[in-house]
Amino acid sequence: MELTLLGTGGPEGLPRPGCPCASCSAALGEAARAATALLVDGTLLLDLTPGAAFAAARAGRMLGGVRQVLLSHPHEGPAVEVPAGLPQPARVPDGRELALMSGHRVHALAMDAPGTGYAVTGPDGQRLLYLPPGAAPAGLEEGHAPYDMVVADVVGRPDALARLRAVGAVTATTDVIAVHLDHDVPPGAELRRRLAAAGARAVPDGTTLVVGSYEDVPDVPRRTLVLGGARSGKSVEAERRLETFPDVLYVATGGARGGDHEWAERVAAHRERRPGSWQTAETCDLVPLLEVSGPPLLIDCLSLWLTYAMDAVNAWDDAEWAGGGERALRKRVQELTDAVRHTRRTVVAVSNEVGSGIVPATASGRRYRDELGRLNAAFAGECEQVLLVVAGQALMLRG
Repeated sequence: MELTLLGTGGPEGLPRPGCPCASCSAALGEAARAATALLVDGTLLLDLTPGAAFAAARAGRMLGGVRQVLLSHPHEGPAVEVPAGLPQPARVPDGRELALMSGHRVHALAMDAPGTGYAVTGPDGQRLLYLPPGAAPAGLEEGHAPYDMVVADVVGRPDALARLRAVGAVTATTDVIAVHLDHDVPPGAELRRRLAAAGARAVPDGTTLVVGSYEDVPDVPRRTLVLGGARSGKSVEAERRLETFPDVLYVATGGARGGDHEWAERVAAHRERRPGSWQTAETCDLVPLLEVSGPPLLIDCLSLWLTYAMDAVNAWDDAEWAGGGERALRKRVQELTDAVRHTRRTVVAVSNEVGSGIVPATASGRRYRDELGRLNAAFAGECEQVLLVVAGQALMLRG
């Protein structure tokens, strides 16, 4: 089954007409995208968009053989003109199946937002799933047969991919193609990085893909360290890297800090933006979590873990530090990094980068700064990917 992407952009295309934002200004050449439309084996058109016939011609395809046009979402604005020779667009009711003369079967999936998802089975059994913009499947059941390819709004609705993974509809061999790409993510390297973290990819308009053929699906890094200063966006970046995966265990190392209302507000803000399917564990006992199998871990953060570890060995007292506290801390850090090296879980950890600021005025402050630098370096040495977040922008240091 062949799939030609006549467009891969949001409903208004990219750049959006008249939009002066940085993303739209940079959407030139291959980064420019028409509204998403899919041509399946030259016979099925999913979503009719302005200029579809010209887009098909540019891709070396014709629409003369199209026998069915299906719409996946409500279209705003004036009605799109139907090119001569094309059948009138329609939508399949949720739960119904449409059999085409070409041998394709199209099953309509219910969404949690206005729109319809289409599961297309080719004549030879290949399975393709196409989801509308801003929507995720509703009512999926465990044990769902995996799709060969999923074409979806990965950036706008990452939880859709998480839901599909949770029921087995998306596996490590599923080719995930991001479409409905809008101006909320800068194009180019930043888009590729975000999609790769989700195990997905984007392709230029006009690309033809073979559903079910082997593709070099992006490998999701199993161990990632996200560094950054205060309010740099490092926690948001870490959460973003796991938002397409279900059953994440969020490990909060900061504790409750009873009576500190400002801290409670920070914790509440973090919890509010996390997906509802994630679980939370408030603990600094990281080694046992790393040693057992289970869902991905998001550890936020190592700098608070270090505070706990230094408290435990009384590292703030010079005599205790010289009399064995330093050796005890080194042992704890070594145990942690050894556990990271041997873990089989996917791990994303957050830590502060404090070594570039003002030199602390106290000996204990300098000690903490130095030990955090050592911890970050040791932890990074065990990670496939290391990022530094500055002003909300993620800079790749490794991976």
